[in-house]
Amino acid sequence: MNRSAFLILLPLLGACDMHSKTPAKGDENVVIQADDGGNVEFDLPVVGGKLKVPAGMMHSGDVDIDGVKLMPGSSVNGFSVFAGDKGATVNLGFRAPASPDEVRSYYVAEFKKKGVEAALNGDTITGKSKDGSDFTIQVAPAAKGSQGKIVIHDKD
Repeated sequence: MNRSAFLILLPLLGACDMHSKTPAKGDENVVIQADDGGNVEFDLPVVGGKLKVPAGMMHSGDVDIDGVKLMPGSSVNGFSVFAGDKGATVNLGFRAPASPDEVRSYYVAEFKKKGVEAALNGDTITGKSKDGSDFTIQVAPAAKGSQGKIVIHDKD
């Protein structure tokens, strides 16, 4: 799983509305959320806050699951990350310019090329990345193409 979204946020923390906190023992969760407008909220064990990044930065996010990128012409429209001591969950929303069937076919074919386990079941693709992380990709119709959601569960 590509963790670049988290790394992009680190240099931006200096120019944001943040507050210091003292975490309670065992409260070492990390939560990061961003929306389509570039509004980012974060809650780290020692600091929490909000910041605004250019919306274009969100839309052109580099998503990569074992070498499979977003379908060409797609854009990110939000994400959230929850990480704790028992693993992490990443939710990523995207828009694609093609029909839902074309988007699903793209992902199934690309995962097959990369040797990644993935199967289509209705409107959802389920799979397991090479590092053992389970993922799902749901795709539904939208006004101009499709909208989708990628969920990755990392147990490490």
